[in-house]
Amino acid sequence: MADKVTSLQVAQLAGVSQSAVSRVFTPGASVSKKTEEKVRKAAAELGYRPNVLARAMVSGKSRIIGLVVAYLDNYFYPEALEKLSNALQEQGYHVLIFMASRTAGNIDTVMDEILDYQVDGVILASVAMSSDIVMRCQQAGVPVVLFNRSQDIEGVTTVASDNFGGGRKVAEFLVQGGHQRIAYIAGWQGASTQRDREAGFRAALTEAGHALFAHQVGDFHTEKARAAARRMFDVAPDQRPDAVFVANDHMALAVMDVIRFELGLRVPEDVSVVGYDDVPPAGWPAYNLTTIRQRANLMVAETVAALFEHIGTPDTAEPRKVAIDGPLVVRASARLPKGWTPQRTET
Repeated sequence: MADKVTSLQVAQLAGVSQSAVSRVFTPGASVSKKTEEKVRKAAAELGYRPNVLARAMVSGKSRIIGLVVAYLDNYFYPEALEKLSNALQEQGYHVLIFMASRTAGNIDTVMDEILDYQVDGVILASVAMSSDIVMRCQQAGVPVVLFNRSQDIEGVTTVASDNFGGGRKVAEFLVQGGHQRIAYIAGWQGASTQRDREAGFRAALTEAGHALFAHQVGDFHTEKARAAARRMFDVAPDQRPDAVFVANDHMALAVMDVIRFELGLRVPEDVSVVGYDDVPPAGWPAYNLTTIRQRANLMVAETVAALFEHIGTPDTAEPRKVAIDGPLVVRASARLPKGWTPQRTET
């Protein structure tokens, strides 16, 4: 096996100092364009690759961000994770993705592994965390940001949609549409997104003088959402809701399939369906789902900005709770209030 090429050999071939070679391969370091061109040309000729791990040991910075996600079957998360990864890589950071269980039951084990990698920061997407985990991360000097979750834990920045406000918008829209038997299919009860969406929905119904007509739980899971739809709609016509708010689009699409293709009901003539997220299939002609849009671009920008603030100025960065308003995207799956027309709200 050939000996490993060193930065000194690159420096000699390029006619520059060894420290110049180091700066070329250090994201954000100052180096002239001419020097960078010479160093990269020499490195390519010699087949040199910088030892990122060794540099991290010297600098104390790995330039790695740990990204934890509980599940990827919801279309919202692959898109959001792609945006997060791209935004972090543009800043010279690498991303390690870790999978946690849906209920975050193994989050302690996952966090142990993440901290072993000497990450510079952690983003938890769709994952709950405990005060103990926060304390461990703070002791290790590793900032944490919660993405699409909100928890009242001191010292933690959270970025999410205004889920309570989104739930309110759906209830107001359905009431204005003249619906009388309004139902809800919930997600996983341990998620702040689920709790806040339902709380906002119920609050607006109560203010409008409506009681929730029916309630089922789909746990943010396709098959459980289908089963919830069967329990809710495979009943006598006078026991059947005339509208249902489903806690996310992933479940709402499954609910629509059951309503239309198993039970032979029409959407929206017999039942109006509204979701939450505005994932790509929501806009497909087969579904045309009315939904609340999660503004992934803004959520990602806020998350990355907060994380880098905590990394760059750990002594002065203040934790904050960010709730981003989500517009109601009105399509054709729900009966429209008078004066409303289907439309597409741009990001």
